[in-house]
Amino acid sequence: MPTIWDLCSEVYRLDLMRRLEETLALAGFRRIAGVDEAGRGCLAGPVVAAAVVPRTDLPIPGVDDSKKLPAAERERLAARIRETACAWAVVAVDAETIDRTDILRATRRAMLEAVERLAPAADVVVTDAVPLPGLAQPCLPVVKGDAWSYAVACASIVAKVERDRRMAELDRAYPHYGFVRHKGYGAPEHREALVRFGPSPVHRLTFGSVVPRAAAGAR
Repeated sequence: MPTIWDLCSEVYRLDLMRRLEETLALAGFRRIAGVDEAGRGCLAGPVVAAAVVPRTDLPIPGVDDSKKLPAAERERLAARIRETACAWAVVAVDAETIDRTDILRATRRAMLEAVERLAPAADVVVTDAVPLPGLAQPCLPVVKGDAWSYAVACASIVAKVERDRRMAELDRAYPHYGFVRHKGYGAPEHREALVRFGPSPVHRLTFGSVVPRAAAGAR
């Protein structure tokens, strides 16, 4: 049971996270979209981006950088964010496209498409450090944006939950790799499975940990 001090601390924390959005609102921006990705550093599966325009007048207690939250709490918060947001969108770019371009281009593509799918459209976009040239709206990349911006934290939660769901589906299709447990990151279990079984169709073959560079060069 949270104490009065716990509640006061949470109110203060959320207030700090909303300072950037409040400053942008004072500058005349009404619909402020946070954008973040999940899966950029993985060895398998898609990179997933979410764009969220949350209601900043009714902040959701518990919203934080998705990496700080347990899975069950992320699930609960993602559902609440989607229910209450003014707009939200999710886009995934698959491993084949990542290999054909590169992970940064694939990440930007997912982020740009997520922003473009927002209805109503955002007035301004805040990202977790990734510039998005070509947007119709002003874009503000913020280092550690998922810790400093409420909107970006909302996007980080939605992106992470959606990607985890997709990795659970891939685990059923390719059960040898343990995707449901490590979500495609380079866990020892995952690396051992790669040595034993080789890469699957959803692995990122341009990543050196999946196909060692010497082996890739010999092909």
